[in-house]
Amino acid sequence: MEIDKAIRESNDRRLKTKYNNAIYVIKRALALYSIEEVAFSFNGGKDSTVLLHVLRAGYFLYKEEQSCSNEGLNDFPIRTIYFESTCAFPEINSFTYDAASTYGLQMDIIRTDFKSGLEDLLKTKPIRAIFLGVRIGDPTAVGQEQFSPSSPGWPSFMRVNPILDWSYRDVWAFILTCKVQYCSLYDQGYTSIGSIYDTVPNALLCISDSSSSKETFRPAYLLSDGRLERAGRVKKFSPVCGSFSAVSNGLDSIDLRKNSMLTASVIAVGDEILFGTIEDQLGPWLCRKLHSIGWCVSQATVVRNDVDSVAEEVERQKSTNDLIFIYGGVGPLHSDVTSSGVAKAFGVRLAPDEEFEEYLRHLIGDQCTGDRNEMAQLPEGITELLHHENLPVPLIKCQNVIILTATNIMELDKEWECLVELTRSGGLFEMMEPYISKCLITQLSDVETAQPLSKLCLEFPDLYIGAYRRSRTGPLTISFKGKDQARIESAMEALCKKFHPGVFSETN
Repeated sequence: MEIDKAIRESNDRRLKTKYNNAIYVIKRALALYSIEEVAFSFNGGKDSTVLLHVLRAGYFLYKEEQSCSNEGLNDFPIRTIYFESTCAFPEINSFTYDAASTYGLQMDIIRTDFKSGLEDLLKTKPIRAIFLGVRIGDPTAVGQEQFSPSSPGWPSFMRVNPILDWSYRDVWAFILTCKVQYCSLYDQGYTSIGSIYDTVPNALLCISDSSSSKETFRPAYLLSDGRLERAGRVKKFSPVCGSFSAVSNGLDSIDLRKNSMLTASVIAVGDEILFGTIEDQLGPWLCRKLHSIGWCVSQATVVRNDVDSVAEEVERQKSTNDLIFIYGGVGPLHSDVTSSGVAKAFGVRLAPDEEFEEYLRHLIGDQCTGDRNEMAQLPEGITELLHHENLPVPLIKCQNVIILTATNIMELDKEWECLVELTRSGGLFEMMEPYISKCLITQLSDVETAQPLSKLCLEFPDLYIGAYRRSRTGPLTISFKGKDQARIESAMEALCKKFHPGVFSETN
């Protein structure tokens, strides 16, 4: 089966894990229910498209395990439900019917509302379980698990969610790895598609072109921050209410570069940090520096001085971040395993690097261990040395992983300044607009502020809105971080309007 073969041949371990978990859920459902008792809800969107192909793979793998005769790939007997709507994009309808024809889907087309259409269908068909392309983060995913009974008041059936734990990046990794067809709207900047009245291209994918009055957009798979997937799912004004407006979650008429997102993760290697022997100061310092050049830090972790621990963490982070910064565990000691861990994460061996060894010889002389200097063993075929005149030895870059050798803040500050200079001169990585940060403090309780803050996060998904106390009895600090000052001020104003005047005051 072409899908299963593409995943097996992929080097993306994270995608393989997600795929295998989804296949397990599908096989489990097919073991619990007969083919006549299951259905697949298909809507032509990216998540649904992924589920279509994972479901096809799962079905044929299940049939193989049952030692049944191999049926043709176009013989896919699972009933498919499509809720056709006059508010749907023509491209969605067209793609859905093309997919049905290509893959031999047995389509039940429902043209009424979802609930009543489902009630009518379940009265005439013996359906007991429906496969859904729901993912965590979707509004309908709250409280759901991979097998979840339908909600009270709805027809009785089991919701089966094979891709519930998939991220936005996982979805596009699958589509691009397997080279499956998807709706053309995603190539026009749409990242989450609803109806024609509440969906616009994601403003974060807009391409600025002063020579043209027409807006153009990059494809959906280039959105670097999956949290902003639904930034295009806000109201255009319908013809009944007024004129159309390509407003995307309040992000109209802004500098789109300011809202662009590139993500990095920070990995510290050191048992001494985990034992509490020393306090890690480099991680927080590095996070602040990354935010100062407009990068989002997705995660900061500490791992043991162990090759497998380093390899597993790098493997987990490298496919979901634009850059990884790793420090600690670099040197001649038995506990210095960072280079070995990075090599293992990329599936390559360590090999001598004569250029790096020459730098080390000038630095430490001929004090080598063994026949060659083991510190000059670097990941083979993926290593780039980052030279700077102010550094005694080059920094090491392995694809999107940068290995830092600093042991204290002073050394890290020096390495960072060299990295920034290399970026400005040679485009090592992109310098983005820095984050802007503002804070409000209040004596309100957490309970009083919880619900309004939750709603505010939905109103301003492009901002980081946090809340914390420095002590249990101290004031509550609410922080706003983003790249557009006007958006931050709008969010602060919106929060203040939810309460009586004077309960918040601004602080640095």
